[in-house]
Amino acid sequence: MDISFPALEGGWVDILVIAGEHSGDEHAARMMKSAMAQKDGFHVCAIGGRHLQATGAQMLFDLIEHSAIRLGEELKRFNEYKPIINETINWIRTYRPKMIVFVDCPEMNLRIARYLMDKGIANKAGGDVKLLYYISPQVLHWKAKQKLNIAKMLDSLAVIFPFEVDAFEKTKLDTRFVGHPYLSSDYDLPISYDPAGPILFLPGSSKDTIERITPILFSAFSECLKSKSKLRAICIYASEELKQSLQRILKKYPDVDARIELSPKYDGIGARAVFTSSGTMSLNCALANIPGAVVNRTSPAKYMMGKMRVKVPYIGIANIILGKPIYPEYLQGEATKERIALEISDCIENVERIKQTRNWAAELRELLDKPSSGGPAEWLLDYW
Repeated sequence: MDISFPALEGGWVDILVIAGEHSGDEHAARMMKSAMAQKDGFHVCAIGGRHLQATGAQMLFDLIEHSAIRLGEELKRFNEYKPIINETINWIRTYRPKMIVFVDCPEMNLRIARYLMDKGIANKAGGDVKLLYYISPQVLHWKAKQKLNIAKMLDSLAVIFPFEVDAFEKTKLDTRFVGHPYLSSDYDLPISYDPAGPILFLPGSSKDTIERITPILFSAFSECLKSKSKLRAICIYASEELKQSLQRILKKYPDVDARIELSPKYDGIGARAVFTSSGTMSLNCALANIPGAVVNRTSPAKYMMGKMRVKVPYIGIANIILGKPIYPEYLQGEATKERIALEISDCIENVERIKQTRNWAAELRELLDKPSSGGPAEWLLDYW
């Protein structure tokens, strides 16, 4: 693969932003737009997508367009992305931005940061390039040594969950909670609560998980249809391959086939309840006041390994933040047709449950909102 970035326009660069995923491109653009509104004269270059380009940054490479499939999965085949990483490093060595802001995507960004440290280019290695990181890697799975290694490379880390600050407490890294982008004034939740809407199934993007939990979800829905014949459901899939898996599973439940719609997107859906394998979308649902539950099954070995590595009481991100289950969790053997059928009924009929979800969602929004010290733009400007 031949990768070549354009020459720098204007003679100098203040900030290079590297965002390797669609959501990171969007969140980074929001940060840069706010920073530019507060301080004129930035010359920004970006490796990202259309959202960063729309801020006026010079686009070096459209990484989002290039990564038509998920970058995190594709980077397991590292050699396919090595030319992009190498060209990024060559460009940095040539033009020396004053600051690099990495956004999420640790598979790529931490490799670049490590190289800049090893070659003495990074500020903490005695160089002249500050390294900032916005949206932390998923530190719940990390050991203390991994966190220390990050702290040695970065000048600062901006996190979007309050508990992530504590994760770096034992390091000397300046770690700041800057609010979650879902609470930004210009962010619209892609989903809403509709007491007359469908049940929403979010089985995730893992084929193994889908194979294990969708039969439970579909059979529970079948049970509910016996007394609630007008119920509808929408099941979201992340790829054509997963759609085919869902179609094959759905054929085993002919009584619900006509009542469950398979959809590639959830934007604009108004749902009365959600049943999710966890994941980022579950946070959107919780913020939208939608009652629901987490349903997840994996292999026994993988489940036990996860419990040994991650010492948290919940797997749902909204539950972790709140410290209580806005979404009750049914994991492994607890995830049964009978229990999920009862949960579906409770979510749509129990007025107190609906009210509690709304109240806890308000608490969640308060916890995730931007602190008085400022959001990501203010954090970035502090290092300017």
